Amino acid sequence: MIGYLQGKIINKALNNLILNVNGVGYEVFVPNYTLEESKLGKTKEFFIYTHVREDEISLYGFLNPENRQIFISLISVSGIGPKSALNIISYCRGTGSIVKAIQNADVDFFSSIKGIAKKTAQKIIVELKSKLGGLKDLDFETEQNRELVAALTELGFNKEEIQNSIKGINKNLSLEEKIKLALKDKK
Repeated sequence: MIGYLQGKIINKALNNLILNVNGVGYEVFVPNYTLEESKLGKTKEFFIYTHVREDEISLYGFLNPENRQIFISLISVSGIGPKSALNIISYCRGTGSIVKAIQNADVDFFSSIKGIAKKTAQKIIVELKSKLGGLKDLDFETEQNRELVAALTELGFNKEEIQNSIKGINKNLSLEEKIKLALKDKK
């Protein structure tokens, strides 16, 4: 499975781009706001979700692990496929408002997104509330801290381990440095 790509953008289409990684062009589906911000010829890095079906393999790219994790959570809901999940993330321009809408059981928020009916919105909330509730319980206010929690969750940390491992970590460090320190503390 492909989990990360870094390369030069050589083509942009309606909902995807082609990323040249060492001479190989990867078609990567990205949220609309990412596509708008991406410039031809510029190097960009993406956290990738590889979606495999019997008739196709698709790559979905995100600028941070938190958006990738929300995408994975959304497609775990029955009736939500990768295109719908990408549409939700595109509409919300990231994860903060999605997590908040799930935690607040805001059906209208999801049903206002094109292609998401009221029953589907309810299903998203019901199926993801317990999975994402832990992020709110940790009470992080900055985007960087939410990214750290999402990354540690993806690495297999539980809520208690996350709380213990991030105590005393300098907030001014990069995300990578924070993750290294948290992993060091877990040993």
